Amino acid sequence: LVELECQEWASKKIDIKYEVRNNRKGYKAGALKKVNYDACLMTRIQKMSLDYHFKVEQESGSFMHAFFGFNGTAGVWRVSAINESGGWKDRTTVEDMDLAVRACLKEWEFLYVGDIRVKSELPSTFKAYRHQQHRWTCGAANLFRKMGWEIVTNKGVSIWKKWHLLYSFLFVRRVIAPILTFLFYCVVIPLSAMVPEVHIPVWGLVYIPTAITVMNAIRNPGSLHLMPFWILFENVMSMHRMRAALTGLLETAHVNDWVVTEKVGDLVKDDFDVPLLEPLKP
Repeated sequence: LVELECQEWASKKIDIKYEVRNNRKGYKAGALKKVNYDACLMTRIQKMSLDYHFKVEQESGSFMHAFFGFNGTAGVWRVSAINESGGWKDRTTVEDMDLAVRACLKEWEFLYVGDIRVKSELPSTFKAYRHQQHRWTCGAANLFRKMGWEIVTNKGVSIWKKWHLLYSFLFVRRVIAPILTFLFYCVVIPLSAMVPEVHIPVWGLVYIPTAITVMNAIRNPGSLHLMPFWILFENVMSMHRMRAALTGLLETAHVNDWVVTEKVGDLVKDDFDVPLLEPLKP
């Protein structure tokens, strides 16, 4: 069907070509091109974190042939990869990540193609961003709870890949990181300032947080002056992410709550111009 459709478009002088892939690469993931990254302070802060996520986490995972999460906005699946992995499941609020983990256990390979840009709109209100982060954090922690033992007992992948999936990708980044961030920045550091007996070494108080901050900002040198706001914003969000992680890990109430992320394009009528969706300046 796809081949016939391509032939029909080609007969109309449209530059299109039908290709069949003959390898085991399960999906391609492109990078997001944020169309409203400069709409407000919050979207500029999000761009800093997302650029680090795509350039460092996604691209390095692809380069090292390791696992990296599927991006539903800028990703393309092979149908055979979906079917062999068991199809889409709605047991968590991160169905795309769930499918990607199962595909990894079936030894499908993932590719990150950074030169392909897919337009996407960032949430520009705190309410929308908070709902999005709750869904992502809670869903990932809940996926760790549901798939942890399945990953351990899987005999089709190497111990290294199991370790990366279980410990690095799911446990540390999706469960420990939100909890530790809140406890360290919002509890331990303020406590050390108020209680003289609580002492934090300089390397823990200054060097490590500074290194993490610089790594997130290095891709956006024009936004370095926003780093104080980024730190404050992330500290505020750390409490929300910690609660979401515990909700998913313990599978308490609201673990499967799904609230669609509101975008400006969703709130504006069709006969209005949406300034946030105008083409970016070169």
